Amino acid sequence: MSYQFDELAKQVAEDGQITPSELQSLRQLGWGDGKIYREEAEAIFAINRSIQHPTAEWVDFFVEAIGEFVLNGSEPRNMCSEDEAKWLIQSLDQDGKLESMGELELLVRVVERAQNVPDLLKNYALRQVEQAVLTGTGPTRHGGDLSATHISAAECRILRRLIFASGGYGPAAVSRYDAEMLFRLKDETLQEENAPQWDDLFVDGVANFLKGFQLKNAQLSHERVKELEGFIADNSPSVGRFFGAMAREMPNVRNHFGQIFGKNESGTRYIEAEAAGNLVDDFEQEWLEKMIDADGQVDDLERALLSRIIEEG
Repeated sequence: MSYQFDELAKQVAEDGQITPSELQSLRQLGWGDGKIYREEAEAIFAINRSIQHPTAEWVDFFVEAIGEFVLNGSEPRNMCSEDEAKWLIQSLDQDGKLESMGELELLVRVVERAQNVPDLLKNYALRQVEQAVLTGTGPTRHGGDLSATHISAAECRILRRLIFASGGYGPAAVSRYDAEMLFRLKDETLQEENAPQWDDLFVDGVANFLKGFQLKNAQLSHERVKELEGFIADNSPSVGRFFGAMAREMPNVRNHFGQIFGKNESGTRYIEAEAAGNLVDDFEQEWLEKMIDADGQVDDLERALLSRIIEEG
């Protein structure tokens, strides 16, 4: 972090407000070499905590700068490591909760844009929205007088972005954790005037978990991506021989594409796996029955979910 950036950040943090010219200077100094560093990210967080009335321009900068550090501050790019996830949660969770929609937007943006993020970060983000719905407090409830268990349109949009994010369980894939969270919200808000988008979100999300095509290894970990990128970057003779042999075998690879690349590690063809993923297996059926029986009744949303599953066969 440059001396100028440090001094300007301290001044803004002390003032509790930021002018357009100061924001422009922070942007220029922070991205002077095209990269945001840890010290700069921590200074930006300090400013964010001190600003009394953040402008839309500041929120945009805050989300962009911290997201850049988390996803591209280290190799591999567009990934979030366990340590980076812990740092982000600790920075956001100074008093045990998120303070603003800007902070929540940062969380959602990181999960959306990443190739993958650790489960602890995905689950932390979902808990923030769930807590806001169930308690009536939190970043999605500032300035509103909604009942504690009312699901707003803004919360529906955020939840949809999170559970279908590329950095989540898989691109457009819903996890069991996500589906159970949707059931908890449904059970707590059955008698409330929820946003119209909620019904579709519940049915879409749970049906995706039950019938969606998911591969256990669809999401590569941060460590695995580093290993693969290191292999590709290696210019040693052994790697050269590997690619040379691969090139010589290309005709065979093309001729036997279905045999070689049409199967996963277990020997199941991907087209078969996709077809199987579209079926509700015994475990999923048992899970669904347990979730529906939890309150001893079948409500309208559960009927809509069952109709979707039957219709899509």
